[in-house]
Amino acid sequence: QVQLVESGGGLVQPGGSLRLSCAASGFTLDYYAIGWFRQAPGKEREGVSCISSSDGSTYYADSVKGRFTISRDNAKNTVYLQMNSLKPEDTAVYYCATDLKGDCPHLRVGLQYEYDYWGQGTQVTVSS
Repeated sequence: QVQLVESGGGLVQPGGSLRLSCAASGFTLDYYAIGWFRQAPGKEREGVSCISSSDGSTYYADSVKGRFTISRDNAKNTVYLQMNSLKPEDTAVYYCATDLKGDCPHLRVGLQYEYDYWGQGTQVTVSS
């Protein structure tokens, strides 16, 4: 059974940092791409980042490029999203997802419908 569990969210001041974790179970993360999405109240779920398994390629939404870094630790079956220089507009529920394919969808972050398995989400709030 494929399961993804996010953790690491919380309340942080503008300019601060958080590291989100996405722990996988029921499958070996080594072989599959993992994406991060976020959804703010009243807004659609948007792609934030994706990391491929085939060559470790990474992709980012323009809104987070240079501030967020995605990485994976295959030994721990976990993908991370390091978020620096956080802004109030980064406030959202963050989700990790996979479509059990080796590459990120069409070699980019991808859209919600392109992912089949989702975690339950973790809340990130950026506020002073």
